[in-house]
Amino acid sequence: MSTPTPLSDSTEAHGPIGLSTYAFFWQWSDRVDRPLTLADMLERTAEHGVDVFQICDFPAVLALDTRQRAELRAQAERLGLRLELGTRGVEPSVLAAWLRLAQDLDVTLVRSMLHAADSRPTVGEAIDMLGTALPAWEQAGVTLALETYEQLPTPTLVEVVRTVDSGHLGICTDPANCVAALELPADVVELARPYVKNMHIKDFRFTRQAGWVGFNLVGAPLGEGLLDYRGMVDRLAPGPEVSQIVEHWLPWQDSAEETVAVEQQWTAHNVAYLRSNQS
Repeated sequence: MSTPTPLSDSTEAHGPIGLSTYAFFWQWSDRVDRPLTLADMLERTAEHGVDVFQICDFPAVLALDTRQRAELRAQAERLGLRLELGTRGVEPSVLAAWLRLAQDLDVTLVRSMLHAADSRPTVGEAIDMLGTALPAWEQAGVTLALETYEQLPTPTLVEVVRTVDSGHLGICTDPANCVAALELPADVVELARPYVKNMHIKDFRFTRQAGWVGFNLVGAPLGEGLLDYRGMVDRLAPGPEVSQIVEHWLPWQDSAEETVAVEQQWTAHNVAYLRSNQS
C-alpha cells in the first residue's frame, strides 16, 4: 500500500480532499460477494493519497464498542487520515450519541440533515432542537454541518443555521441534491456560501428513460456532467479547514464486477480532477 501523500500548498489553500463511504457505495453493499469493511475502506482511501475519510450514512459505526472505536481511531492515525462522520436528524438524543462517537474517534466535523426517516421537525422545532444540543458541541469543539438536499429548500436551511447562530453549526454543500427540487446549483452555492463547513463533491447529468419517457438524474465523473465545479469553488472560497468529500451517484451496471470497476475508476478520476483544479 502506498504511503499517504502530504498536503500540498495548493491543497492547504483549498481544503483537504477526502472520500466518503458513498465513494464505496456498491463495494460495501450486499450486492457484491465480499463487501468492504470500514477498515478496508480506510485502507483504500489512504491508497488514494487523500487526507480525509467521511463515514457517512453508515449506521453500523454507531454500534461500535469502546475497543472497536479505539481500533478505528488508531487505524486512521496510522494511515494519516482525518475522520469525519455523517448521520441524519437533529434530535438532541441523536446528536448526543453522535457527539460521543465523534469524541471517541477524534472527529471535529459531523454532517447531518434536518430530517431523518423517523423525524421531520418543523423549522421552529429544528431550531429549538439545535439550540438544546449545540452547547455540548461547542464545548467539545465539534462542528455540525447540515446538508443541502431536495426535501428542504435551501433558503429554509439557511434560515435555521442563521437563527441558531453558532460557530459550530454550518452547511455541507451538495448542490446536486437540490436539482431534484428545481434549485439551480449556483443559487444553492450563493445562499450557503457564508455558512459552508463541508463540501460533498459529485457531478451529475440527466439521461432519458428508454423510449424517451422521462429522465433519470444520475451521477457522472467530475468534469463530465453539469456541475460547474470551478465556479462553485471560486464562489464558495472554502478555507483550509473545509474538506471536499468525493461521493458518487453511480447506477448499477450489468454486473457486480463491472459496477465495482466503474466505481473505482470514478474515484480515481475524481481525486485526480480535484487535484488538478487545486494546482
